[in-house]
Amino acid sequence: MVPQKINWFKYSSPATFYFLAGKMIPWFAGAAVAFFAWGLYLGFFAAPTDAQQGEAYRIIFLHVPAAWMSMFIYVVMAGWAGLGLVLNTRLSSMMASALAPTGAMFTFLALWSGALWGKPTWGAYWVWDARLTSELILLFLYIGFMSLQATIEDPRRADRAGAVLALVGVVNVPIIYFSVRWWNTLHQGASVSLTQAPAMAAVMLQGMLVMALACWMYSIAVVLARVRCIILERERHSAWVAEFLEGERQ
Repeated sequence: MVPQKINWFKYSSPATFYFLAGKMIPWFAGAAVAFFAWGLYLGFFAAPTDAQQGEAYRIIFLHVPAAWMSMFIYVVMAGWAGLGLVLNTRLSSMMASALAPTGAMFTFLALWSGALWGKPTWGAYWVWDARLTSELILLFLYIGFMSLQATIEDPRRADRAGAVLALVGVVNVPIIYFSVRWWNTLHQGASVSLTQAPAMAAVMLQGMLVMALACWMYSIAVVLARVRCIILERERHSAWVAEFLEGERQ
């Protein structure tokens, strides 16, 4: 028996993807809850107290994954926006719009948790450090992307304008990542490196990575739920939406 090939291109249709996303959301949401519970246990109960920073260092289990996600989501958002701009695919632009609020939330969380960590470490909640400043610019880029789309009534024009801004703003992501190498900053270097052995206890690294997985699973679940709402809003005049809503009422 020859296995059937999956036609992945059919899921580029908003109508098809809407129902696929509905099936995936519970799985990713459940994984997020499980990973968050595991990661919080490792970070706040299993991990030892840091010799230099004491208990204050535990905020890294929230701060570092949030910072990773803020940059990763922006790159993915810009990728979807660029795909929609080049290929004029509706679902790609919808995915970019759905990613922006989650990316902005993680960026704000990274800045807020970093401020709480900076007070006992540096003696100040905020300094105009290269890493902090470029991360703040990332938050402004997210807000600018969402604001630009909200101010343009025509969805297609809004998608094109947002895509241009997102693609231009991508240059800020490597600046955030390499800022601690390019400039003399207060911010510490990378917590995890692919080229060097980790400079932290194994349980600390494990807790940080599990929390990053939790944030990843959460992001997928929330973005899928949001894109379903966007699909219904933009496709509200389509026949399939009318049939679906009619079936939901019955």
